Amino acid sequence: MRRRLFAAIAVTLAAAAVPVSADAGRSTLQRDADGIVATGVTGVLARETSPRGSRTAVSGVRVLGGSVPRADGRFRIGSTNKVLVGTVVLQLVAEGRMRLDDSVEQWLPGLVQGNGYDGRKITVRHLLQHTAGINDDSFPSIDSAEQYYERRYLVRTEEEIVKAGLRNKPPFQPGGGWDYSNTGYDLVGLMIKAVTGRTWYDEVDRRIVRPLHLRDTYFPRTNPKISGPHAHGYTRFTAGEYTDTTELIDADASGGYISTLKDLDRIVRAIFDGRLLKPAQLRELTTTVAMEGTDIIWRDARYGLGVGSRELSCGGRVWIPSGDQIGFRTRTAVSADGKRSVVVSMSTQLYDSSEAMVAQENAATKLIDDVMCR
Repeated sequence: MRRRLFAAIAVTLAAAAVPVSADAGRSTLQRDADGIVATGVTGVLARETSPRGSRTAVSGVRVLGGSVPRADGRFRIGSTNKVLVGTVVLQLVAEGRMRLDDSVEQWLPGLVQGNGYDGRKITVRHLLQHTAGINDDSFPSIDSAEQYYERRYLVRTEEEIVKAGLRNKPPFQPGGGWDYSNTGYDLVGLMIKAVTGRTWYDEVDRRIVRPLHLRDTYFPRTNPKISGPHAHGYTRFTAGEYTDTTELIDADASGGYISTLKDLDRIVRAIFDGRLLKPAQLRELTTTVAMEGTDIIWRDARYGLGVGSRELSCGGRVWIPSGDQIGFRTRTAVSADGKRSVVVSMSTQLYDSSEAMVAQENAATKLIDDVMCR
């Protein structure tokens, strides 16, 4: 593949954010979407659904200097992908083809051994719940515009990702803590193939995408582009400088699908309203452990099998299958019965300071709470 290098796009925050109108007639959803843009995010798509129907808001721009984003635009869903993987596993459990307490060694003999790891002690449940103690330092990081241009087209198989992660010692023994692990989900992806004879994303397509008639959700494999209408994704590595990070090869079981507001909204509701999971499997999905170290952004956050939950500002809890991927940040929330939901796509990641990251997250949290608390 021929690599094209582009210079980083340097613009001021004022150029990236559209003015926020004081129009009192705007919906709360629109005001909250504008509020996210005001933190420095270039574009926002948001959709809320309740028994009364759906409402969509867009804010910001599709591309710097351009027009507003399209509500039907596609975006990278990042680690929201994990709830798709968890759903496939739970369907296989319901069919009696595997168990949550199956060990890695049972399905991938000899792959996870040595350097403090023992695949006989790591279960499917551990991997899905991030309690396996699998080191996640397996990808070269992208912490600057220069690293993005150098690494955006790197292709690595799930086997290579797992082997790289296992070169680092485990942070704890299985069940001995909680530590977010993308590498652990690549192991789950390999186990799905061992069970079914098909890749994990073939199973997602067969069990989720096609049954729900999702026309705009797809797995890009090694194609770095986003097909169809979409906003450009930007990353602010340095204050005031926005790098166009739309193109990327990063699609594996930890995160990789591309979707739209409408499709992703249908997915998260179908998982919780009984269309995709039986009651026994939904109970497993929503059996949680504490998400250690996340209190700065989410109050009393907990994690199940591919999906997190947190406390709402108005009380009660909400399920939050969400994710980040270079250039895009996706936040979703769904009620336990699947009747109320909200999906937010932000086409910018603010990485230039912890204050900027928290401000973006807090603005997205406000939008979700305003929807789910109504």
